[in-house]
Amino acid sequence: MSKTSSQQTQPQRIYRLCERLVPWLGMLSAALLLGGCLWGFVFAPADYQQGQAYRIIYLHVPAAIWSMGVYAAMAVAALISLVRQSKMAELVVAAMAPVGAVYTFIALTTGSTWGKPMWGTWWVWDARLTSELVLLFLYAGVIALYNAFDDRRLAGRAAGILVLVGVVNLPIIHYSVEWWNTLHQGSTNMQRTLDPAMRMPLRMMIFGFMSLFVTLSLIRLGNLILAQQRACGWVAKLANKGGMA
Repeated sequence: MSKTSSQQTQPQRIYRLCERLVPWLGMLSAALLLGGCLWGFVFAPADYQQGQAYRIIYLHVPAAIWSMGVYAAMAVAALISLVRQSKMAELVVAAMAPVGAVYTFIALTTGSTWGKPMWGTWWVWDARLTSELVLLFLYAGVIALYNAFDDRRLAGRAAGILVLVGVVNLPIIHYSVEWWNTLHQGSTNMQRTLDPAMRMPLRMMIFGFMSLFVTLSLIRLGNLILAQQRACGWVAKLANKGGMA
């Protein structure tokens, strides 16, 4: 198969893959998140120091982890798009960005909710909190840049460059509690600090957030492919049959 033919059929093949994977990943996400929430918020024991307030970790920690994980995945896709001039990699960046932005927003809001009883205030310009806020602005900038240009290739390149520039913020977020004297607690080892009854639902939520990220990104990727390929015959046939929303 020629390179041109492969480029023409790649969007359709990837869309079909998204269509097949989304239902299974959606069910896995629902099972993990429902099980993790029930176990963590209902059945896990209270913490001996923080009481019931600690339970917000089952939302905050997974969201915070994947707020950075999604951005790292976007950086890999952005690098591929710039080096190999890959249109599909540009679409992957665009598909992931809103999911990462929502995760970052959840991490910030749950962190503030947790910080109020622990620190006595909703917000401080703490190094960890501030760098996480910068991450939210980076996500917003990527989304805005991608939608600011009519030329899709120019939009993809601009968004990809911003993603790669913003990668420097990830180690700042991760190591901020070690580099600066902050209110945010330092990194902890779950194997040693959490009771197994608390640790297992947290792991379920971490994997649930990851699975949900993949599911939502594939849904968005499929929709972006349809929008980009709307003039192609296979999209018209799919519209008549009814494909992914």
